[in-house]
Amino acid sequence: MRIGMVCYPTYGGSGVVASELGRMLARRGHSVHFIASARPFRLLDEFSENIFCHEVESINYPVLHGDLYTLSMAVKIAQVALDERLDLVHAHYAVPHALCASLAMDMLTAVGRQIPVVTTLHGTDITLVGKAPSFFPAVRLGIQRSDAVVAVSEWLRQETLKHFRLPNHIRVIHNFVDGEVFARKENPRLRRRYAKDNEAIAMHVSNFRPVKRVEDVVRTFSRIAESRPAKLLMIGDGPDRKAAMNLARELDVMNRVWFLGKQDYVQNLLPLADVLLFPSDGESFGLAAAEAMACETPVIATRRGGIAEVVTHGRTGFLCPVGDVDCMAKAAIDILSSPDKRRAMGAEARQDILTRFSPQKIVGQYEELYGSLLGQQSADVAAAE
Repeated sequence: MRIGMVCYPTYGGSGVVASELGRMLARRGHSVHFIASARPFRLLDEFSENIFCHEVESINYPVLHGDLYTLSMAVKIAQVALDERLDLVHAHYAVPHALCASLAMDMLTAVGRQIPVVTTLHGTDITLVGKAPSFFPAVRLGIQRSDAVVAVSEWLRQETLKHFRLPNHIRVIHNFVDGEVFARKENPRLRRRYAKDNEAIAMHVSNFRPVKRVEDVVRTFSRIAESRPAKLLMIGDGPDRKAAMNLARELDVMNRVWFLGKQDYVQNLLPLADVLLFPSDGESFGLAAAEAMACETPVIATRRGGIAEVVTHGRTGFLCPVGDVDCMAKAAIDILSSPDKRRAMGAEARQDILTRFSPQKIVGQYEELYGSLLGQQSADVAAAE
């Protein structure tokens, strides 16, 4: 198949999922054409004869007062679809990418061509409407005009159906983790760069937005640090980084916290962690948590959103109410107080991820979906003739 993959190239779950999906599809012999404003960061070191990148030019026309990204993306999708004879387009996010793909399909119809559009919802599609209700018609239209819609968790599927009052035609295909890339590879030299041998390492990975509740990470860690020698590695960046740093100073743990910023190779750092702190105010899936679990790192998360479909409470980590720092600290201390328990929980976490969220299983579901759409399209064309 010749697949157009429309996504953001930057850090964040949707860009990671699109990149990893395209990478795996290319390995299985499909031609994958990424359509984005830049080469996705997860593909910067990836070479494959089946991966192609088509950059969308950013156009600013003074008279129109703004960046014409949506229009530029739609034109690019249509152009690539024609030039590369794409079989289908897979858009990540309803807004703007499903709408861009829909407009591109209108352009193709004008020249006698039509191909299916798959849209994967990642969660921001829903929260955007929560913050800006005026976007409701746009998000709903992007979903409705897609030939197939995928949600990355059952929780997100239910939220989408409830918010947009849609027919029950959304399919759940979870995200996946490459267990060969994300694995517990011991690196004592790197670990000693951040912590002494007698110190535990807690870790947090996110884009430091308010929904990630990074201040709860610092508060939780301060309680952990009261009970045992420990260090905290904060990986990522975003608007709440300054607040987290200020709180670390206020709680007098700044000398125990490493703010590492964005990291391209997080798979090298996750195996250093003894526990991942993930106190988000709702995750659609929680890819960073799943990647940590593949590295045999137990996860302390919140009981809201799709993360409960990833972390099994009491077996592969613990789930606490949102904002309950005492619960999260107690769970983390419980894990860190018993090396045998931490190792056993970590081993079970990895096995669970490899069983339920392997590339072979999840990518196969996308291939099945693509095939069903192309088969239906062929049937429709035959019937029209």
